[in-house]
Amino acid sequence: MSGMPLKLFALAASADLGTAVAAALKVELAAHEERDFEDGEHKARPLADVAEADVYVLHSLHGGPRDSANDKLCRLLFFIGAVKDAGAARVTAVAPYLAYARKDRRTKPNDPLTTRYVAGMFESVGTDCVVTLDVHNPAAFENAFRCRTVALTATPLFVDHLKSVMAGERLSVISPDAGGMKRAEALREALEAATGRPVGKGLAEKHRSAGVVSGDLFVGDVAGTTALIIDDLISTGGTLLRAARAARAAGAGRVMALVTHGLFMPGSAAVLTDPALDGLVVTDAVPPFRLGDLAASAKLVVLPAAPLLAEAIRRLHAHESLTGLMVA
Repeated sequence: MSGMPLKLFALAASADLGTAVAAALKVELAAHEERDFEDGEHKARPLADVAEADVYVLHSLHGGPRDSANDKLCRLLFFIGAVKDAGAARVTAVAPYLAYARKDRRTKPNDPLTTRYVAGMFESVGTDCVVTLDVHNPAAFENAFRCRTVALTATPLFVDHLKSVMAGERLSVISPDAGGMKRAEALREALEAATGRPVGKGLAEKHRSAGVVSGDLFVGDVAGTTALIIDDLISTGGTLLRAARAARAAGAGRVMALVTHGLFMPGSAAVLTDPALDGLVVTDAVPPFRLGDLAASAKLVVLPAAPLLAEAIRRLHAHESLTGLMVA
């Protein structure tokens, strides 16, 4: 175990998730203060002693329900700076959903590389390590930062859930686009190891230009299986429904979706009501607050991310291997 004391903070907008992570770690959340001012500015400071401590600051950087992604990012950066100034030996940002991680390459002339700019912000306030969960492009995430990065995967959470509800079913794993094939293959291999049975695979082709998604090619043998569509996030749900309908057309008996981050932007409620999809599993790294009453839908299962995040923090503090928790 590290000789440094472990201190875990959770900023106010992530208090519920932080409380759950602290409980899983069997530690108390460290005390801090957040104040808002009339002109829209704010400040946050640690109230606990962080001198020579191993500090973890948890804040999921999705927009809403009260603060924007920009507000949350700014609060996290300022708080890390304050903790570092107060003498912390090491500060790790735990951002299960990392804002701006999807903008990692130029798709139009003079496009910004926002992921790299955000990385520079974290480094400028003295962040020693950034932990996130199922970032959109793990390679781009790692390459953007000069400090240590940890790209966790929700695959262990999904596998544990599937073992409890799908015993004996023939399974296949589908990537909704070419960019997600590595994620889909990791889940497929983990399911084969957990069940001792072969698991099929499939790919639904997708092309996006100027916000318009097209493409209807489906490759894979999913006939008679329960098809599992795996993705890092759901925004409007269009990509997910295209893949679900393609799997149905290819003969899948049931279609389930496994998505780490449920952003559920306007229009996405149709995913839960569409007959092509039998169920949707998400984590609470982004709570489904935008769904309103549909959040209680029998089709929706919300898995707690706290056990995974707590185990990652425990291993980081103890300088243990993160094998099995990270994107391979």
